[in-house]
Amino acid sequence: MGKSTKKFKTEVQQLLELVIHSLYSNKEIFLRELVSNASDAIDRRRFESLSNKEILFDDATAQIKLSPDKDAHTLTITDTGIGMSREEVEKNIGTIASSGTKAFLQELKAANAAGNPDMIGQFGVGFYSAFMVADKVSLVTRRADQPADSATSWTSTGDGSYTVNDATKDEPGTEIVLHLKNQVVIESDDDEDNDPADTSDFGEYLDEWKLRKVVKQYSDFVEYPVVMDITREEQPKDEEGNIIEGEDAVVTVDTQTLNSQKALWTRPKSEIKDDEYKDFYRHISHNYDEPSEIIHFTAEGMVEFTALLYLPSTAPMDLYMPEQSRRGIHLFVKRVFIMDDCKELVPEYLRFVKGVVQCNDLPLNVSRELLQEDAMVKRIQRNLTTKILSTLKKMKTKQNDKYLAFYQEFGKILKEGLHFDTTNRDKLQELVLFESSMTEAGVLTDLREVRNRMPEDQKAIYYITGDSRTAVEASPHLEVFKKKSYEVLYLTDAIDEWVIQALTEYDGMQLQPVDRGDLELGDDAESKEKLDAAGETHKDLLTYVKEHLGEDVEEVRFSNRLTDSPSCLVAGEGGMNAHMERIFKSMNQDVPASKRVFELNPDHALVGIMDGLLGADNKDKLGDYVDLLYNQALLSEGSDLKDAQRFAKLVGELMVFQGETLQA
Repeated sequence: MGKSTKKFKTEVQQLLELVIHSLYSNKEIFLRELVSNASDAIDRRRFESLSNKEILFDDATAQIKLSPDKDAHTLTITDTGIGMSREEVEKNIGTIASSGTKAFLQELKAANAAGNPDMIGQFGVGFYSAFMVADKVSLVTRRADQPADSATSWTSTGDGSYTVNDATKDEPGTEIVLHLKNQVVIESDDDEDNDPADTSDFGEYLDEWKLRKVVKQYSDFVEYPVVMDITREEQPKDEEGNIIEGEDAVVTVDTQTLNSQKALWTRPKSEIKDDEYKDFYRHISHNYDEPSEIIHFTAEGMVEFTALLYLPSTAPMDLYMPEQSRRGIHLFVKRVFIMDDCKELVPEYLRFVKGVVQCNDLPLNVSRELLQEDAMVKRIQRNLTTKILSTLKKMKTKQNDKYLAFYQEFGKILKEGLHFDTTNRDKLQELVLFESSMTEAGVLTDLREVRNRMPEDQKAIYYITGDSRTAVEASPHLEVFKKKSYEVLYLTDAIDEWVIQALTEYDGMQLQPVDRGDLELGDDAESKEKLDAAGETHKDLLTYVKEHLGEDVEEVRFSNRLTDSPSCLVAGEGGMNAHMERIFKSMNQDVPASKRVFELNPDHALVGIMDGLLGADNKDKLGDYVDLLYNQALLSEGSDLKDAQRFAKLVGELMVFQGETLQA
């Protein structure tokens, strides 16, 4: 057919400009794309050889070869794949709408073919990434079922046109030559010394170390060997190992394989040793501990994928800095590395999970770096999440000590799911652990155990939030629960105050804070009657206390929470308690103005004394008592005093009065 020059179709030219200038921020992935395409081509040759006798395939000779040439400033990628005819070259590289792999699969489906070559490619799209580092790309290709003189050459400088010509190629396959761009120097306008502000030398892709690094990172698990000729110069040595002077150096060329080809996740579990699993975990996670649990499975159905996941045993230092942490789940397609931190494969609260997911059904096109938006990825996420949570439940049930060790490291993160993951909230409820008033310090319990221990007359699952177990145990809000032997959960993680807003019910029981709103206890009718009677008896006292405290409190009332303490402060129903306020302040957040309810113990002796002072019209002294009680309640909840100096003065006066009384 001879030589011809053609224009790229409009959409191809637009794509080419996008790829070169803005699509990929990491230029080195061009090699990933080209190796991926080469691997696909070999796959296709192997598959077609099963039905086409004219196509020969030998696993022993299947390879992808990199050939850097520093003198010519070129990098050549050669494969032993299926190759392309002239028509296929123009069709696959000249357009986007049709790609060889996609059309090939459609043909198989139309023919009701029994097999599936499991292609991933779309050659034309990934191929364009070569222009990120090359100002000229040349290609020579020959289909495996055609003679040597039927090869085709293709050349373009990425300027909107390409040239196709007849060629000769001894072996089937494709050879791509990248004429790498020269060094780019961008001068800085505001640099007085005119030093380069930005340099990019694509010649580094001709260096052995760079090619090794890129192949290791992106194509280490490609099924076929990625090889390169390594040249070494060595001085001749005598039998004792000493360099022989005066003799020329010996040049040796050794073809070395750059990738491991060890796709561990594709092997049957029965064939994988524990040490292999552990070594691979350390390789992908860069951790040096042992995994707490290994999850290796293959999913089939609407979406098919293989996953090898690890639950770490030790939390990394950047666990609470998700914007900085990486090396989560690696995404592979056909053993080709796509990304090392595919955040959309698992929800954020499972970000500690490490591992690999391979899905050969995912499309590889221009949105490769945006695979998290793919609907199939969302289905994979649902499958992975279900599997991880079921594994955690099994660990908790059958290896509780192991689960407790894991939970101490990652429990706070796992709790985030209660707030975000409404779909799996019921499963997460069974996994979260807390301390409680029925456990010793440091011993954790779960909601199921708390539910099973509840007395018949208990109407809710109660909890209290605070900075530590010591702080919450001293709270006056717990007094009535201790008296009734009702268990109270101690929520002392900073995240608990936020998470518990989503965990409102468990097994038909409401979760109720002990320091907010009204309490519904087992003897509610009796308690209410008692409080109503006290309120009527000391009505004037309650009115005075409210007037004295003014805008500091929302309401003053008698409490059924207290048995020993004279008073406490309670947040309104759905209001913000003192612990939440402290959390907001620690994050330099504005704390919304909120008033709490001041509750008094109707059975405490101070109530009678204060009522007596009111009757004796000794309101100055009564005001001092009210201020003392209010500030005492502030201290009990961990809040700052409104007037610490006045409180100290009142305490001192009270001590003097008490001492004089005892001496008299």
